[in-house]
Amino acid sequence: MKRFGLSANERIKSRKEFEEIFLNGKTIFSSDKKIKATYLIVKKSDKSGVVISAAVFKKAGSAVWRNRIKRLIKEAYRLNKEVLKGTAMERGLILKLVFVPNTLNEKKNKKIYLSEVMPRVEEILLRIKDKL
Repeated sequence: MKRFGLSANERIKSRKEFEEIFLNGKTIFSSDKKIKATYLIVKKSDKSGVVISAAVFKKAGSAVWRNRIKRLIKEAYRLNKEVLKGTAMERGLILKLVFVPNTLNEKKNKKIYLSEVMPRVEEILLRIKDKL
């Protein structure tokens, strides 16, 4: 497996998993409240690691804008995933994580870049690592 890749095994795809995370998970916001992350820690498991997804509500903007923000969030995570992955593997945990843009939307942010998303995702990852 590539060090900086994001394989299919590291993604949340099923509706059942999303519902489980949103019902039972804890929520963390970035310091400026632009991105939030809902996470769930599963302790009893033979596999360990981190699985993620990015979810954007339809009211946030057009399909093009929503897909771009999802790509940027996944890229920011992919470049910084070693922060959480090592800790989760050591402790034998599965961390399920869903990123959602909270106050980011197309009306306020017509153009959005990785440089705007990256620090917020890094901050959230470090805060979650402290809670593991």
